[in-house]
Order: sequence, then structure tokens, then C-alpha cells
Amino acid sequence: MSALRFSILSFLLLAACAPGSEIADTTSVESDKAQSDLLAASRVTKENLAKWRKDNPSWYAAVEPYRVIGEDGAGIYYVGTEGLGMFLIPTSDGHIVIDGGMPDQGPMVAEAITKLGYDPKDIKILLNSHAHLDHSGGLADLKAMSGAEMIASEGDRSALEGGFYLGSEDEDFLFAPPVKVDRIIADRETVSHGGVTLTAHITPGHSRGCTSWTMDVEQGGKAYEVLVFCSATVAANRLVDPPQYEGIVEDYRSTFDKTREWTPDVFLANHPGFFSMAKKRERQQAGDALAFVDDQHFGKFIARVEGWFKDALQKQSTKSAP
Repeated sequence: MSALRFSILSFLLLAACAPGSEIADTTSVESDKAQSDLLAASRVTKENLAKWRKDNPSWYAAVEPYRVIGEDGAGIYYVGTEGLGMFLIPTSDGHIVIDGGMPDQGPMVAEAITKLGYDPKDIKILLNSHAHLDHSGGLADLKAMSGAEMIASEGDRSALEGGFYLGSEDEDFLFAPPVKVDRIIADRETVSHGGVTLTAHITPGHSRGCTSWTMDVEQGGKAYEVLVFCSATVAANRLVDPPQYEGIVEDYRSTFDKTREWTPDVFLANHPGFFSMAKKRERQQAGDALAFVDDQHFGKFIARVEGWFKDALQKQSTKSAP
């Protein structure tokens, strides 16, 4: 592996806050050939995936799927792993899924959906937080098995359809299976299906088209605003000399300005460590039906991340100075 790959990996590990554990391989035998064909066509190698598995075991550690909040078969469900957040929103007219995990995790997400009593072939809409392989990698597989409509931002379209990490297009360690975008979503535009409405919030920086999603979920006769936040960490991104993409620093700053005062009732994200999933899930299993409700959590989180960004910008600028 090149030195560049080690550098990228070290940055990406900062984004995964959940602890590591033994890898759980939940890929069904029946899907092996189809999955191998998909990976070959997408330039994703088994060797690179094996390296990701080895260095990020929590990303592959199984978590029993569960409902985060909602009732009577509605709401939002967790169908991810210990280190990667994927979400199911079931409806009577077919289902919505947010994010697909790593390039070999489409079948894993499908299995989690099946465990909840839903058919992954009934997925009608696929949404993405951002076009990095640990969140977009399984989307092509999920789309192939369901025929779902893929909805994403214009800023991330090229990376999704090209299967690359924007600004590091030639780095094969970051390749993902390409997935065709069927509909472009703009800031504050909504996606409505089966009585559920989600609002897109373009929060760029971590990726050019980073998209956060909000929806209302009812429980106990009360509506709660749920946020599935994209990300605002620097991770593998270059902020200077040259930037990962033009305008990235301004994008980060605009996202912090935009989100600083957000107070969602339920804060979720594509890395469970961001929203303290393990602790909240433990409280939920102990009988607290509203364990994930905390309208102060996101504000504290985004303030920390903004501080991390400022530190990274200073360090990268100092390093690049003549």
C-alpha cells in the first residue's frame, strides 16, 4: 500500500468513533457471485476491502436492527453496523433507505431489513448522506436488488456515478461501485413517499454535496424532529494546496453557520459514535422509549466538530506554508 493510502486511512479512522469488535460476516452465499461481479465492474478490489475490514472492524461488526423512534410499524429503524449508520424508513407503499455502507455491505443492509420483517425488494427510494465509499458503497447493490429510485445532490452526483472520491479520483483505495442518480435534490427540497416526508439540507464540506435529512416521527401522540446528519469532519480532505475541491473551506464555514443553532429532537448520523448510539440504545433496551430524544446533543456535537475543523485548517495551512 502506498504512503498516500496510509495517510488517507489515518484520517478516515478519525471519523469512526465506535469501538472495534470482531468482524461479523453476514453476506449470504447466494449473493456472492453477484457481489463479485459488482465489485469487479466497479474497480473495487477484494484486497482493498480486506484492508478496510482489518483496519475498521467496527464497520463490519453486526448490530441487531431496531427501531430508533416511532410506533405501529412506522418511524425510523437502524440497519447499520457498530461503526456505520444506515437507516430504514418503512411505509405501506414501499420503503426508504438512507446510506448503504461499504461496497460489500448491500447484502448486510438487506439482511437487517429482512430481520425487521420487511422485504428489501420493496425499497422504493435510496438516499445518501455523502459520496464516500463507507456510506455510498452499498447503494448500487441495494438499487440492483430493488429497482429503487436513487436521489442525491448535484454536488455529489459525479462521485456517485463515477465511483470515486472527489479530489482523489485516481486513488483506488477509495473507489466505490458507481450508482446512477435518478433525481437531483436541492437544499430544502422534500422527498415524499408513503405518507413520509423528508427534507434535504445541503451541508457541504465533508463532501461537495453532503446532504443531511430531517423528518418528523410520532411517538406517544407527540411529533419529534429527527435529523440524520451528513458529517462535517475534515477526515481525509485536503483544505489547502490544493484543496480537495474548490471552495471547500467556504463550504465548511457555511455549514457551521447554517447548523450551529439546530436543535433536532433526535440526532442520528452515519457514524454511530457521533450520536452516542451505544449508550442511548442501552437506555432504550432498559425501558426508556425516548432514549434517543435529546435536543441539546447536536449543538454540542457540531461545536466540537467546528473546533476540529479550525485546528485542521491551521495545521494544514502551517504545513503548506513556504
